Amino acid sequence: MKCRAHFYLLNKDFSIEHADANHNGEESEVNRKYEWEDELNIPLGIDSYKKIENAVYVLRGLRGEEEFSYEVPKMLLFELKKDEGVTQVGCSESIIESYEVIEDGESVSIHFYIKDYEPMSNPVSGIFIAAQEFPKELIAE
Repeated sequence: MKCRAHFYLLNKDFSIEHADANHNGEESEVNRKYEWEDELNIPLGIDSYKKIENAVYVLRGLRGEEEFSYEVPKMLLFELKKDEGVTQVGCSESIIESYEVIEDGESVSIHFYIKDYEPMSNPVSGIFIAAQEFPKELIAE
């Protein structure tokens, strides 16, 4: 089935009252609901998915020529499975305002709504990590 993950950074200044009074409940140019939106399309689709709360995400990569691997706790992850392997998408639980999964026959969409007042980073497509949980060893001084 087709799969997409959507990430929305909520705008803390969005006024539903202003939207209701002036724009039929919709956002406007001066009253945006989201600071930004990001979408990740899983190109080969998936066979199944599984939600994992309070998960540990393993952040791997290269720093110069040296490989690193750090565990990041307190994540809400979705494992997206296909015969070729598993893809993970998710966020630190502390930065999530809410999330929803929308299934529509042949497709699934996972929507994450992220608090805009929580510092975070996006080190890998589909992964957002709260600043307080980001590995300190990877922060450049």
